[in-house]
Amino acid sequence: MRIVQLLPSLAVGGAERLAALLARGLAQLGHSVAMVSLFDPAGTWIEDDVRAAGIPLHFLGKRPGGDARIVPRLARALAELRPQVVHTHLHTLKYALLARAVGRMGVRGPSRYAMVHTLHNLAEHEVEAHSRLLHTLAFRTGVEPVAIGDAVAASIRRVYGIEPRHTIPNGIPVAAFRAPPGARADIRAALGLPANAPTFLTVGRLTPQKDHASLLAAFAAPTLRRLDARLLVAGDGELRLSLERQAKDLGLGQQVHFLGLRPDIVRLLAAADIFVLASRWEGNPLVVMEAMAAGLPVVATAVGSVPELVSSASGRLATPGSRPSLTRAMRELAGDLPLARALGAAGAAVADARFDAAIMARSYAGLFATMLRT
Repeated sequence: MRIVQLLPSLAVGGAERLAALLARGLAQLGHSVAMVSLFDPAGTWIEDDVRAAGIPLHFLGKRPGGDARIVPRLARALAELRPQVVHTHLHTLKYALLARAVGRMGVRGPSRYAMVHTLHNLAEHEVEAHSRLLHTLAFRTGVEPVAIGDAVAASIRRVYGIEPRHTIPNGIPVAAFRAPPGARADIRAALGLPANAPTFLTVGRLTPQKDHASLLAAFAAPTLRRLDARLLVAGDGELRLSLERQAKDLGLGQQVHFLGLRPDIVRLLAAADIFVLASRWEGNPLVVMEAMAAGLPVVATAVGSVPELVSSASGRLATPGSRPSLTRAMRELAGDLPLARALGAAGAAVADARFDAAIMARSYAGLFATMLRT
């Protein structure tokens, strides 16, 4: 099959990483895959990985905001690539629909291809309200929506009033997240972490969705201070300065490390004892899967499909937005590192059994093949 993966950009984010993993998995299955980005190159390691895998990348040079040039550019790119399947992610579905309409008018060539759209978050949070109207029409006229978890499927029913026929959980290269030799000692030494200090890691964009403010407030609890716990924050975003001020105001200057964007997440996972995620909402987060694959117990808010990943056997779930609930869960594991290690080992076994990216790629390939037969 000839497949196009369409995204706004290849900046570092969960959906972008997922699409790149899927492109590689589909290529390994023998399919012809290309990735199309509406915006210019972002210069990220995701782009480097895709190029290294031999997958063609196409950038359309979209300007921020409304850009009338992008629809004919996309129509031209699709006419040249001649896909059998166009797989859209994030807010690209509307552009793909318009490009297909241009193609059907004969302006930019053929437009006969199946269209699939993956919802990477709860439907309420995926796109703005006016785009939901277009998505509703698309899903009722042949575009196949894919949920990444049961909670996302339920949100499709709530928002779009349709029954999603396909739920394909996210996947990761599980083996790639096993701790590299020496990484724990190297990272802890580089960051000045005491060898025995219970250390939490969180990974994600510094945006309101991830609710780092509640995480910092929970982490400032006296019970965690007495344990000399540390918190590593990997990621960047619009709230970085305010979060750094909050950490300083809470007296956490020595306990919290803001690391920015990091290409060495595998090594950071090896240096940590516990993974923590305080999101207000989520789809089916790759970072939780990655932490489990790395053998870390997970403390996370019970949002989206997170409870489909984490159980009491592999971590602890906290109430979204509740500082006391998050503090209790963090305190329990930081105060009992043997328990944390046992939960992490159980989570690694779950990851081995359920999370491999090859499973995801085969599932999408099966869906695409089915659509082309109908």
